[in-house]
Amino acid sequence: MGGDNGAALEGLREKLRGPVLAPGDAGYDDARIVYNAMIDRRPAAVARCVDVGDVRATLAYAQETGTDLAVRGGGHSGPGLCVIEDGLTLDLSPMRWVRVDPEARTAQVGGGTRLGDLDHAAHAFGLGVPAGIMSTTGVGGLTLGGGHGHLTRRHGLTVDSLLSADVVLADGSFVTASEKEHPDLFWALRGGGGNFGVVTAFTFRLHPVDTVGAGVTLWPVDRTAEVLRWYREFLPAAPDEVSGFFAVLAVPPGPPFPEPIHGHKMCAVVWCCTGDLADGRLEETLAVVNDPAPPAFHFTAPMPYPALQSMFDEVIPAGLQWYWRGDFFDSISDGAIEVHGRYGEGLPTDLSTMHLYPVDGAAHRVGRDDTAWAYRDAVWSCVIGGIDPDPANADLVRQWCVDYWADLHGHSMGGSYVNFLGAQESPERVRTTYRGHYDRLAEVKHAYDPDNFFRANQNIPPAAPGSEGASGAW
Repeated sequence: MGGDNGAALEGLREKLRGPVLAPGDAGYDDARIVYNAMIDRRPAAVARCVDVGDVRATLAYAQETGTDLAVRGGGHSGPGLCVIEDGLTLDLSPMRWVRVDPEARTAQVGGGTRLGDLDHAAHAFGLGVPAGIMSTTGVGGLTLGGGHGHLTRRHGLTVDSLLSADVVLADGSFVTASEKEHPDLFWALRGGGGNFGVVTAFTFRLHPVDTVGAGVTLWPVDRTAEVLRWYREFLPAAPDEVSGFFAVLAVPPGPPFPEPIHGHKMCAVVWCCTGDLADGRLEETLAVVNDPAPPAFHFTAPMPYPALQSMFDEVIPAGLQWYWRGDFFDSISDGAIEVHGRYGEGLPTDLSTMHLYPVDGAAHRVGRDDTAWAYRDAVWSCVIGGIDPDPANADLVRQWCVDYWADLHGHSMGGSYVNFLGAQESPERVRTTYRGHYDRLAEVKHAYDPDNFFRANQNIPPAAPGSEGASGAW
């Protein structure tokens, strides 16, 4: 934020119902903190917007003063794209609300809402949305990237349940995007990230989900090859009601894990089974965990869906050093298995991990071109996370993640879930993430944000004027 903008900032404060926090203000340091402690940026101001009026005023201020703008929802962005050094953060965290219509089976959600808020409100009516694996994740960022989680095999991606989105555009206009209104924008919002505007509210279709069959199975890390060869065949052939993501990890201290295995390196599957769990069906379904090798630990229990969603919140809280990278896979090759085994045995810290999330089942029954999500043929979405509380280990976990990803990338489909991209990805990497949808996204960008005002993201520059589709009509 160049020059003396003190008077302009005071003017913004007068227009907003929410606070505008600048360096030196009480609460500023808390307001600039994000989930990943590796991100330590000092914006010129944080505007905490409580409603659409605040959002519009903040956007106008940024444009009038020539200030770079970032948008923050839940603050869970791994690369910290919601905070710009010496820029302005438009913070939606005060817009944290959920309104459920149990008869229509829909939920409207504010732009600053977290998954735990949505899970809690919907669960009261035995309903839920397929979204994430941690309750602290922001609904907005996860949804705009496409969104996957425990319920994806059963109910699809998060965007497959999105019915509409309220959006403030770069010019300050307010629109509702849906299949009938601004359908091109709605298509782009379902996987295209934060490129197109500030989403102040989402409306989701809810699905019946109440008690789920949760489970964790651990095997010694030196059995990774046997377990992965079994897992790559078992899970895609399993009914959609059975989901489980594969991981390499160090066993966290505390229940349900017995003390003798705390800290031991293991490979694992974290299970979520939906449907009828009566008459011992859960244990019967998961009896197959003995097939690849004898587990070192196996735990199953029926539990409320929000309890599963919050299971890892205390294990991986906010304030840790994070570095992550990801890729999509349509198969788990023998070469990939060798890489997973090697880096699993070489976990650099107790919190560093790798997850393979299944994105098949119901997600495969949505048309390839129906949403901006470009990998409907992917079977797994992989993320590698170098994690530790100590800043002194930041370089260690970063290098482990970079090396792991580099050795694994050649076995992948070439692109990644956009929410698993890093802070300094190349334009080619972003293009690969969107495959054949990239040009259409650039055309929608031209129609709704021709000056690329929203660029603090995995950016899709607007198509050149006059290119096919630049009018926004399809």
